[in-house]
Amino acid sequence: MKDFPIFHLAIPIQNIEQAREFYAQGLGCQVGRSSEKAIIFNFCGHQLVAHLVEEELPRQKGIYPRHFGLVFAQKSDWSNLWQKIQAQGLNIYQPARTRFLGEVTEHSTFFLSDPFGNLLEFKYYTHNEAIFGAQNLLQVGDTD
Repeated sequence: MKDFPIFHLAIPIQNIEQAREFYAQGLGCQVGRSSEKAIIFNFCGHQLVAHLVEEELPRQKGIYPRHFGLVFAQKSDWSNLWQKIQAQGLNIYQPARTRFLGEVTEHSTFFLSDPFGNLLEFKYYTHNEAIFGAQNLLQVGDTD
């Protein structure tokens, strides 16, 4: 275990094997414990628990308000994952692009949708201070 807290996130799924295929085989997450009702993934050192639900999951109409993912420290790691995603044929919700070009908040991003409609964002900030700093900037996310 790491010397600092790790993040834990629980998400709804409708099929354990589809979740295993997407997160373990597609994204390369290590599988932890699993049962008939849940499966745990090592999501880059963080605990992602996928819980089986029976009801149909509502689909979002856009990336807000709910999505999760990773912020990479190195652009090469972000680029390597983007290439892997394309090679794996995973469901790309929004292709790779640069947002807020030329601003402190400039970042490279892409979104995936897992088989259950959970949206994942993977990004790399050009300027590290944009991750938690730059409090003087009022914009968070897209304006539309």
